Amino acid sequence: MIRLDNQVAIITGGAKGIGAGICKVFCDAGAKVYMWDVLEVGEEVTEEIKSNGGDISFMKVDITSKEQTNLAVEKIIADCGKIDVMINNAGVIRDKSILKMTDEEWNTVMNVNVNSLYVTTKAVLPHMKAAGYGRIISASSINAMAGAFGQTNYCASKAAIQGFTRALCKEVGRYNITVNCVAPGFIKSDMSDSMPDHIIEAGIKMIPVGRIGTPEDMGYAYLFLASKEASFISGITLHANGGAYAI
Repeated sequence: MIRLDNQVAIITGGAKGIGAGICKVFCDAGAKVYMWDVLEVGEEVTEEIKSNGGDISFMKVDITSKEQTNLAVEKIIADCGKIDVMINNAGVIRDKSILKMTDEEWNTVMNVNVNSLYVTTKAVLPHMKAAGYGRIISASSINAMAGAFGQTNYCASKAAIQGFTRALCKEVGRYNITVNCVAPGFIKSDMSDSMPDHIIEAGIKMIPVGRIGTPEDMGYAYLFLASKEASFISGITLHANGGAYAI
């Protein structure tokens, strides 16, 4: 198994779903993890992971706030002296057809899903550059390519993440920093658990591997891109959706 021993990783939106799965997988791989989230349940998740031997700390951080983000990074640097991995997983949805969508619903999705990348990257990049090493991995989505009804804001934001990734990798590769993103598909979550059985079954029929994905599946995708073994991979979107986008 890929190891991240002595690696310091920040995982945003780690309190639930895919983010929690990434936190667990990274801790199992030996990383020192800092979970950033605005949800208090993040404290419960970190305690659960700690009880299983994980080295993880919860930090309540609003990644749309430059001040909060910079203070959190400074605290980690003071404690650890470095940041090896930045996982931009946090995101929101405000689904509605564009004719009914409000400015607030559009701007909220763009602010959390896209503008936060600028904030977090500006905060961690100087430290990665100084260390001559770094991994920046962000959450895109299958819907960035496939589109989805009622998700013009979300799909636009997730497509922007791919463009950000391709541009940034060209700027920072010289510093031994790779930049990639992951495009999940149908993943088990609180939302999927609330769906009627026939909707879930229809979704699974669209997935060639024949099952819904798990947060841990996503965690392993991120783990590979965060590893030293993936040092020659940069600027890509890793499709972690069971082949659904290949249809």
